[in-house]
Amino acid sequence: MNKKNNCYPFSAIVGQEKMKKALILNVINPAIGGVLIRGEKGTAKSTAVRALANLLPMRACVVGCKFGCNPKLETKCCENCQEKVDKGIILEIENRKMNVVDLPIGATEDRVVGTIDIEHAIKSGEKKFEMGILGQANGNLLYVDEINLLEDHIVDILLDSAAMGVNTVEREGVSYVHPAKFVLVGTMNPEEGDLRPQLLDRFGLTVEVLGERNIKDRVKVIERRLDYEKNKNEFNKKYIDDEKKIAEAINKAKEKLKLVSIEDNLLELTAEISIELGVDGHRADITMIKTAKTLAAYNGRKNVTKEDIFEAAELVLPHRMRKNPFDESGLSADILKKWDLREHGDEN
Repeated sequence: MNKKNNCYPFSAIVGQEKMKKALILNVINPAIGGVLIRGEKGTAKSTAVRALANLLPMRACVVGCKFGCNPKLETKCCENCQEKVDKGIILEIENRKMNVVDLPIGATEDRVVGTIDIEHAIKSGEKKFEMGILGQANGNLLYVDEINLLEDHIVDILLDSAAMGVNTVEREGVSYVHPAKFVLVGTMNPEEGDLRPQLLDRFGLTVEVLGERNIKDRVKVIERRLDYEKNKNEFNKKYIDDEKKIAEAINKAKEKLKLVSIEDNLLELTAEISIELGVDGHRADITMIKTAKTLAAYNGRKNVTKEDIFEAAELVLPHRMRKNPFDESGLSADILKKWDLREHGDEN
């Protein structure tokens, strides 16, 4: 585990269990499609993202590759690495830590996707590509604070790359393709405006975060933060074992994920839930299945349970529901279970 002494421990964050679970699930299975964290300021959103990246293991990358390609993975390499692989050249591998790449609100499209030097291409016949934020994000976590304040077409680009795992840049008939496989984490304060429903739907999971309302938990937040600021090294030592347990659980879940299966009756249950709650399209159903399988793997199981489906629905459906998706009652496992009992009784 890569441990930086100046980073607040993930396991020391008080409460915010849904947010932490959603982040962990996306790290285990980036195919879920990222997470949008909605809520007020000062609720450990940024802290959680950076703390999670800090406890993840080093990743294998090609030495000298600016995109951090790993040809052993079933993902596309950059053009330079792929050319070497095709020629049978053995690529030297090094370990790099997983980073959090920030995307600033004022970022232009060229800054995000990168640029092709057309003049150089015309004169030399060779491509010269200046890497953008998506290239830096490959293999890392891409953190977009206040994503609702970005221009819609920039958000579209981010979501497309997150879904496809590649970034394609085309200028004047010249194109460049490179891997852009990352865990997308967006945060926003709903009071400052919302994303269009079409963009909301593209996020795999969404969670709502609030400051602690329980006095004891709120005091615990204050005490831990003060202890951390007083002596970061000593504070972090208290959580070394807890951090290792989370890191090990994530690694085991990644291995187990490919072995997880789901029965047909749970596929039907997933479809029924989406229909009952008035969810449009099929992205929600597919994401719910991916999330449920990831939950099963994280909990050390090879089979998805009904409880996994209900927990996945809490994370996948709220931002896709047509009616009051963020009302005070929200969408909880209890509501889903009551609906399931009403519809099916004890037959399941």
